[in-house]
Amino acid sequence: MLDLVHPNDHPTVLLIDDDMVSREVVATVLTMGGYPVHTAADGESAVKMLASGECVPGVILMDAQMPGLSGKALIGQLRAASKASVVVISASAPPNELILMADGVLLKPFTPAHLTALLDKRSARTAGIGHDLPPAEVVVNSETLAQLREMMPEAAVKQIYEAIIADIDRRLTAIQAAIQNNDAAEVRRLGHAIKGGCGMAGAAQAARLGALIEDGGLEVTDSEGYVNHLDNNASVLKELRIAAENLKRMLVVEFPS
Repeated sequence: MLDLVHPNDHPTVLLIDDDMVSREVVATVLTMGGYPVHTAADGESAVKMLASGECVPGVILMDAQMPGLSGKALIGQLRAASKASVVVISASAPPNELILMADGVLLKPFTPAHLTALLDKRSARTAGIGHDLPPAEVVVNSETLAQLREMMPEAAVKQIYEAIIADIDRRLTAIQAAIQNNDAAEVRRLGHAIKGGCGMAGAAQAARLGALIEDGGLEVTDSEGYVNHLDNNASVLKELRIAAENLKRMLVVEFPS
C-alpha cells in the first residue's frame, strides 16, 4: 500500500484499484502533483482504513470493477464511513445507477490533466477521452508522455513504462493459462486490466489490444458455452508481445542511459 503525504492545500485522495499498474500510475501522478495519497488494492481494505482513521480523504477515487466489495455496495460503505466525494474510475461506461450514486466519473484512459482538472473542480461531471486511435497507430501517446514528464522526473516516468512492460509479460502468461482452462471470464478480465493500465500511461498500442481481448477477441469456450471468435489466438498474443517490445524500444529512444 502506497502512503505518501505532502502538506499543501490539495485534498487528500484515497485511491482504490485492484490493478497494480493503474494504481501506481495514478498514485504517482497525484503525488507528483502535490496531492496527499493513500492507496488500497480492494474495497475491504479501503473501508478498514477509513474506519480506523488511518486515512481521512477529501476525495475517493474507486475503480468501478473489482473483485469482492465493489460497485454500489462499496459506495454505500464509503458514504457511511467518510464525507469525501466519491469519483468512479472506469474503462467503460459504468451502469447508470453507479453514476447516480457517485459524485463524478472518470473514464480510462485519461490524461494527468483530466485527473487534476477533476480534482481541482475545473472539469465537468464526466471527464475522459475517446478510445479511438489515429489512423497511424502509435506506441505511446505523445501528449500523455509529455504531461507525465512535466509532472515528474524522467526516472519516474521511465519506471512507469518499465512496470507496464513487466505487467504485460505477466498477463500474457495468465491469458495463455486462462485459454487452456477455457476460462473466458478470466481472459476478458485480463484484457480489461491491460486496457486500463496501459491506457492510463498512454501506451496506446497495448491498450487497444487489451480492449480487443476484453471485447471477445480471443477464442475461448467456457462451461456455459460462451465463445470468443478469432481465427488464431496466437496472432493477438503475438501482437501484444510486439507492443511490449515496441515499448522497450521507446524506452531506449526516449530515455537513453
